[in-house]
Amino acid sequence: MGATVGPRLRLIALPTEHGGWGLLLEPIALGLAVAPSQTGLFLGLAAIAGFLTRQPLKIALADRRRRVRYPRTILAERFALLHGAVALLALVLALRTAGAAATVALLAAVSLVLVQFGYDLRNQQRRLAPELTGAAALSMMAPAIALAGGWTPAPAVALWVVLMARAAPAILYVRARLRQMRGVSAPATPPLLAHAAGLVVVGALTAVHLVPWIAVPAFAVLLVRAVYGLLPGRPIVRPAVVGVQELAYGVLLIVVLAIGYLR
Repeated sequence: MGATVGPRLRLIALPTEHGGWGLLLEPIALGLAVAPSQTGLFLGLAAIAGFLTRQPLKIALADRRRRVRYPRTILAERFALLHGAVALLALVLALRTAGAAATVALLAAVSLVLVQFGYDLRNQQRRLAPELTGAAALSMMAPAIALAGGWTPAPAVALWVVLMARAAPAILYVRARLRQMRGVSAPATPPLLAHAAGLVVVGALTAVHLVPWIAVPAFAVLLVRAVYGLLPGRPIVRPAVVGVQELAYGVLLIVVLAIGYLR
């Protein structure tokens, strides 16, 4: 008899959308950089553990709906329980000292996560709407952490707007570029307009002193990157390369923003 091939743990325990890691870690890193606190650390841990819960929970629920039970089902249930327990514990510890404003921001994030998970259960997670909803939910972690660290609501909300001005255009850009590399028609206009709109919004927030001025040239670089990346005739690269490039841009943006806020 041939050897039995066990379930691939990575595909069960970890999210398959690698770009999600950037959307998750960027807000947490920025929030903790500009407003470090123990409560913020617990909020970040809760967000990471909750993010890890999504993939195994989705697998376990899908198998249950089909009324099947594979070895992967058991592993998925265990990972979902483990990650979920860590997320719940960290969340409880955070809420003890989070304050009302941070709690409201966190509840908003949770509501968006539930909407996105509804798309997951219908196997529609690759559509644009759930991707944008997920980005909005994860970006909410930065203002939640900032509010827990003593920020007032106005700059905290501006922090969320800045992160969405980064995330939403980036999602449109990556989707368009990957489609183009597969030979599928994908107009460059929507992602380029989104980048331009993001730059305008960030500029307006800078003008009213809610965002550091250094954010404007940083977002201008993102716009140039999108224009160059969507030029006709660009060489075809592996999707993973595009993901790594976006992660690098995200890291640089967070570093620049953190420096601007802390000056």
